Amino acid sequence: MSNRMSAEEYVPEGADLDELREAVQRCRGCPLYRDATQAVFGAGAAGARILVVGEQPGDVEDRRGEPFVGPAGKLLDRAFDAAGLDRGLMYVTNAVKHFKYRASAPGKRRIHQTPDQREITACRPWLVEEFRQLRPAQVVALGATAGKALLGPSFRVTQQRGVPLAVPEEFPAAPGAVLVATIHPSAVLRADDRDAAFDGLVRDLETLRSPAA
Repeated sequence: MSNRMSAEEYVPEGADLDELREAVQRCRGCPLYRDATQAVFGAGAAGARILVVGEQPGDVEDRRGEPFVGPAGKLLDRAFDAAGLDRGLMYVTNAVKHFKYRASAPGKRRIHQTPDQREITACRPWLVEEFRQLRPAQVVALGATAGKALLGPSFRVTQQRGVPLAVPEEFPAAPGAVLVATIHPSAVLRADDRDAAFDGLVRDLETLRSPAA
């Protein structure tokens, strides 16, 4: 592998989502694969009109190989319901496909670490390909890492959340596609006032147009 970290050479040309999901297990585009149990690719219908992008798999997701199946994922499902959004019309994924963590005591839960900009950039070819497959009409960026992956390193979730934005040209999307950034559901779980944080997440999600089924 060259000094420039990138997943580009591992993304098969012309592959569909199932083939990409298989190929990502062979990715060596950055060092995170060494400690993760497996890569965690996106999940959802191939015809999904809403693409939801989070940060990275967590401890539960890394073990199960599915995105958003841990505590944050369960809270996100509640927020979608409260915002009147149909999870069945969504495809959920992460900006970074391998779990970055530090080990605590043996047998204890592994502690999440935030991916750095090099790791976010290295994993971007997978995310671009998911966009290419789906051509979403609406995009949700959950948290700072997802926002930086989509909008660049200057993104600040506190300044840009809940405001409909254009999807950058780098990410293939439907004409007129809208991107809305909000906090990651894990931030709600960490908040001192969870009810207020949850309500804010729902309000941001409500700015999305409800697509036709």
